[in-house]
Amino acid sequence: FLQPEDFLNMASIVDFDPLNPSIPATKVEITVSFCVLYTQAMGNKEWREFGRTEVIDNTLNPDFVRKFILDYFFEERQNLRFDLRLEKPLGPAWTLIGIPGKKCGTVIVKAEELNNCRESVMMQFCGNKLDKKDFFGKSDPFLVFYRSNEDGTFTICHKTEVVKNTLNPVWQAFKIPVRALCNGDYDRTIKIEVYDWDRDGSHDFIGEFSTSYRELSRGQSQFNVYEVVNPKKKGKKKKYLNSGTVTLLSFLVDTEVTFLDYIKGGTQINFTVAIDFTASNGNPAQPTSLHYMSPYQLNAYAMALKAVGEIIQDYDSDKMFPALGFGAKLPPDGRVSHEFALNGNPQNPYCAGIDGVMEAYYQSLKSVQLYGPTNFSPVINHVARYASSVKDGSQYFVLLIITDGVISDMAQTKESIVNASCLPMSIIIVGVGPAEFDAMVELDGDEVRISSRGRYAERDIVQFVPFRDYIDRTGNHVLSMARLAKDVLAEIPDQFLSYMRTRGIKPSPAPPPYTPPGQPLQTQI
Repeated sequence: FLQPEDFLNMASIVDFDPLNPSIPATKVEITVSFCVLYTQAMGNKEWREFGRTEVIDNTLNPDFVRKFILDYFFEERQNLRFDLRLEKPLGPAWTLIGIPGKKCGTVIVKAEELNNCRESVMMQFCGNKLDKKDFFGKSDPFLVFYRSNEDGTFTICHKTEVVKNTLNPVWQAFKIPVRALCNGDYDRTIKIEVYDWDRDGSHDFIGEFSTSYRELSRGQSQFNVYEVVNPKKKGKKKKYLNSGTVTLLSFLVDTEVTFLDYIKGGTQINFTVAIDFTASNGNPAQPTSLHYMSPYQLNAYAMALKAVGEIIQDYDSDKMFPALGFGAKLPPDGRVSHEFALNGNPQNPYCAGIDGVMEAYYQSLKSVQLYGPTNFSPVINHVARYASSVKDGSQYFVLLIITDGVISDMAQTKESIVNASCLPMSIIIVGVGPAEFDAMVELDGDEVRISSRGRYAERDIVQFVPFRDYIDRTGNHVLSMARLAKDVLAEIPDQFLSYMRTRGIKPSPAPPPYTPPGQPLQTQI
């Protein structure tokens, strides 16, 4: 929302020579404006132009029409930059740059998920007076659906079941994704062929007809009764009308809910971190330690924490994160703990943002004594207690465990994971250092579903990766962190949806778009 006086205070719209300030400045007329969108590649700080809006003349409140369509990835930090540019009648365009501390307007960005790629349709058809093809019976008809391609060819996308010995079949209702039926193009031709089934596979062609998704969407009506035509018969017989009819009985569209639907509806992602403080990490004061605090770069623990946390934190409104440690002796009495607050406050282990978690981690290294053993179950049970109290879909919990060694309480950890698999939570385990992590692969459960005392996990909730597999050989730590985050977070949306679907939890309606008070006109992109 741009005010005229804002422009009068901006050097970028005043025509003057900064090398010759004695020359009087001349105010120029702003005639057009447009917006340029820039993106960054993963692990790369370079901004690249993605696209630009149309140009709008003579307004301080441009409402841009052109939309930008980008792929969304939960597991990546996708930075966007919007440059609002202004032009004068003659000369180059300027990027809108205000004087520090001076508000020069607001840009409102609205985003929504495209729907046509996640719709499915449930349809049912019946036939009437189809041609008789079997010598000793009638026909065993079935339908074959084809999607047309850009080059004029057709691709099969669905077959119905065979209905035996009838000329008036009623096929079962079936569900098919809209993208499979017409690739999201509602006017694209859909060809349907009718066959008589034969045991030897040489099915007899009865006839065909064509339609489109848009026509089918009218539902059961006179528009969706189709004549089945056999072109060869039609070419040979002058009195040939058709080989029967096929009628659409029902058409029901179902939109598949996505991870973003729940986020828009207010579901919070609660992030908890648990850090391994066992002695196998080495003395934090020594450069060989995995916990070494170098003044020049982050250690492996800090990189893993920052890589995952900086993405997760965008899905938590208050950005207050519990931070736990395990495997250390605590002051003042030296007792061993496998579930202690990094900030030293067991009643309130929350830290403000990922920076707060990082600070608490560094402070803990100075106050606790690294010890052992490596027990996971206490921190898993800690998060599970919170997750068990909120099962309505309003919250989902993600536990990040960063560790260097072989797990000591394998049986108890497996039982904790099996118990947690019915709760709204996921577990990410990042292994740092050169150790073997065979036990972690078993916890991951991608090959064999994890079990404990004869009980199997209800769903897969664990993702394990060794950090060493993601370290960039050129020493680019930004790229290393981006690669790690991409892989460990990739399964979270599917794990999240599997919980919501098995519990029958639907996303809440999204709240209305935010409009700043007192600003009826907004610049929209």
